[in-house]
Amino acid sequence: MDIFSPVTLGDLELANRVAMAPLTRMRSGASGVPGDLVVDYYAQRAGIGLIITEGTYPTIEGKAFVGQPGIVTDEQVEGWRRVADAVHARGGTVVVQVMHGGRVTHPDVNGGHRVVAPSAIAIDGAGHTEKGKQPYPVPHALTTDEVRATVQDFVRASERAIEASLDGVEIHGANGYLLHEFLSPASNVRDDEYGGTPENRARFVVEVVTAVAEAIGAGRVGLRISPEHDIQDAYETDRDDVRATYGTLVDQLRPLGLAYLSVLHGEPAGDLVQELRMRSGGPLMVNSGFRSVTTRDEAIALIEAAHADVVAVGRAVIANPDLVERWAGAHPENEPRPHLFYAPGAEGYTDYPTLRAS
Repeated sequence: MDIFSPVTLGDLELANRVAMAPLTRMRSGASGVPGDLVVDYYAQRAGIGLIITEGTYPTIEGKAFVGQPGIVTDEQVEGWRRVADAVHARGGTVVVQVMHGGRVTHPDVNGGHRVVAPSAIAIDGAGHTEKGKQPYPVPHALTTDEVRATVQDFVRASERAIEASLDGVEIHGANGYLLHEFLSPASNVRDDEYGGTPENRARFVVEVVTAVAEAIGAGRVGLRISPEHDIQDAYETDRDDVRATYGTLVDQLRPLGLAYLSVLHGEPAGDLVQELRMRSGGPLMVNSGFRSVTTRDEAIALIEAAHADVVAVGRAVIANPDLVERWAGAHPENEPRPHLFYAPGAEGYTDYPTLRAS
């Protein structure tokens, strides 16, 4: 396989096998409406095979970051429609990542709403809020009925994504946010049908993905997971438990025929990721994670060795809107400016030069 060759993921037709990883950029203001700057940012990157947007909240309780976009209000849907239209006008494909922050938030981030999680266990640490850094609060443990209602929040958000002309959704089950909090035995100590055994801890994620697939079509739905990532206190340190939890998750989702499974893991070619790929039975997207920057050589090697169907790339896509063109010609790359990743405004966002501009 060649990373520059087209690939089909369910209903998604990609021009190449590079995906833009979902990247928090905090440029959508207090309203959570993607504006002109956000439209430009995604449109600039339409040459990437698949754009996966930054995590987008399906309910105001689930807002995790100041400046994070939502897909709840009509204004937010219209903002995303402008993004979709701009990307499509340049021949690109874009899905929205639906992300519920779970306990990774604060009332001074989510508009004074509750902070919710599978269990009433706070993260040991502090997060950025409208009023500076503050310790994470002890979350409200969702009742069984509230868990089921949250499934419907994901469904409504996904339906609104299709209404906004986006090509599909990626369900965020990674990085210590709500779905991952159910999967991890460190953050989920429930004793009902959503806690305890690996099967029970996987149940909520299975229900969310199944319900979304039924609502908008499985061929438009991807799932992102990050087993053993051990971030934001969603610890998964027992490999046998990890294999049982994520194995039962992908086994149950296999009959749906999802567009793809995206796995963030430091060893994308390793035994765990490749076992999950085999058991899921569908296309695999890999992302080697936050701890190392995905390089051209690594991405090409993963595809050529058939370890994945698509490679998700983060920082290189931030700094190089025309990354696929640069990689195809082995051209030098712009260096990312990390101090501007979460800054407001165009600097470090839409001002990275393209080859043609430079």
